[in-house]
Amino acid sequence: MTNKSTAYINGKIFTSDDSCLYADAMITEKGRIVWIGKAEDMPQGEYERIDLRGKRVLPGFVDAHMHPVMLADYSKKISALPPKVNSIEDLAAEIRNVRGKQGAGQWIEGWGYDEGKLSEGRSPNRYDLDRGCSDSPVSIIRTCGHIRCVNSKALELAGITKDTPDPQGGQIDRNENGEPTGILRENARNLVLPFMPNLTFEQTVDQLTDLGELLLSQGITAITDMGLLENGDTFDYYIGAVKKGFKQKVGVYYMWDYFMDDDTFSIPKERFDKDRQIRAAGLKTIGDGSVSGRTAWMNHPYLGTEDNYGISVCSDEVIETAVQFCKKNRCQLAMHAMGGKAIDRMVDRIYGEEKWTDDETPHLRMEHITEPSSEAIRKAAEKGFGFATQPIFLYSEIESYLKNLGPERTKKTYPVRSMLDAGVLLCFSTDAPATSWAVPSDPFPCIKCGVTRRAYDGTDCGQEQRVDMETAVKLYTRNAAKVGGFKEIGQLRPGFWADFIVLSEDVFSSAEDVLDRVCVEETYIAGEKVYER
Repeated sequence: MTNKSTAYINGKIFTSDDSCLYADAMITEKGRIVWIGKAEDMPQGEYERIDLRGKRVLPGFVDAHMHPVMLADYSKKISALPPKVNSIEDLAAEIRNVRGKQGAGQWIEGWGYDEGKLSEGRSPNRYDLDRGCSDSPVSIIRTCGHIRCVNSKALELAGITKDTPDPQGGQIDRNENGEPTGILRENARNLVLPFMPNLTFEQTVDQLTDLGELLLSQGITAITDMGLLENGDTFDYYIGAVKKGFKQKVGVYYMWDYFMDDDTFSIPKERFDKDRQIRAAGLKTIGDGSVSGRTAWMNHPYLGTEDNYGISVCSDEVIETAVQFCKKNRCQLAMHAMGGKAIDRMVDRIYGEEKWTDDETPHLRMEHITEPSSEAIRKAAEKGFGFATQPIFLYSEIESYLKNLGPERTKKTYPVRSMLDAGVLLCFSTDAPATSWAVPSDPFPCIKCGVTRRAYDGTDCGQEQRVDMETAVKLYTRNAAKVGGFKEIGQLRPGFWADFIVLSEDVFSSAEDVLDRVCVEETYIAGEKVYER
């Protein structure tokens, strides 16, 4: 943070503040904005002047739903995504390559496979992975993060056989003889976790610190960590990363499934302080799975089936204990809910509750929101629930959506325009790394799909639900900060932190088809330049 008074001039500033959406100059002191507006109205004074060179300036992006610790870890593992992996055979070759560099018995891990992008058009199974390596355990996480594919060695280590029952909220895929295929859905994916290696604290901190630099280069100045898909508290990792230069503001959510049975679990009150760079935000629960994995709990069956509505993952006990914890601690409750049944279940449960958060932060936020009913939308708007959705899913996973829902139903998913028109507090985010994109945290493909409602291959994803660029930026800045419960960020206005970015191209005048090629030239946090391209 700089203590100097600085005047930023000659910029095309979009503020995300409806009372003053556009400006060309602003003044900051001690890391905060003290004035913003037209240059001819700028107060007289002695300022350090910085010329923004006529560039487009936006508030820093707030990614209100991602998994940074997972993303940082995945970046060191096999990426089962194009352009390197286009088939199951390519994946097997990558596994063989890793095995050739390490000894037998050591785990081989990867992430990101999407059967819609594999030439075989199906998920890999244990026998496919065995062709890559049979003398070491292999685990490849699906792009959605809700399905794990393992080889025979990993099944053996975990003791998973034809006699192993499906866990509550999970499914072990089996062949015609009842033998596990190696595909472990939802809570079943956790069966191998006790046998997998863990990074040291310092290794995780170093990976997270490196990720922070990538996020700065993408203009991301604040994030929420929506929890791990395994037991663990990420809070101290961020504290360690800050000591090594990590810059982003962070709201941490605790995955309640892994803490609810621990009678000693608590979140220290001081962690909820919103003036902290790293703060606790609340709890996260998982209500269902993913559309691309056919595990989201839908109101209508998946294409080509009569009775496959997905999987209800969350037990009543998880929900009720989470609600009581959040009410007691006056913190947020976040629920992963893609399908209509999962959305209705949580909206109806919380609808009758009085708001328990102390400020404007929504007491309930819901994640993804693929096929919300009109009644769920109405109730969410009435009660001020926050919705965090991800256009990147349609953009990057279109093959799976068309296969699982069909083209017309796909166009009606993620009804962004309808939710906004109804008054829902909605924001954009990426869910990185849980999507089929090589650089999953990049905001611009996400924004591109929001304003075009077309997938990366040009497929129409529902033109009625597209939004204009002003709205898309607000959803990624102002609204994201509100949904995530951040204080005094997401807008460029007096009293707010001077967190902003300078772009290579003006997103308000760029052709829609090149929006995903826009780059961040500079990133500022609290008035300090923390990244320059």
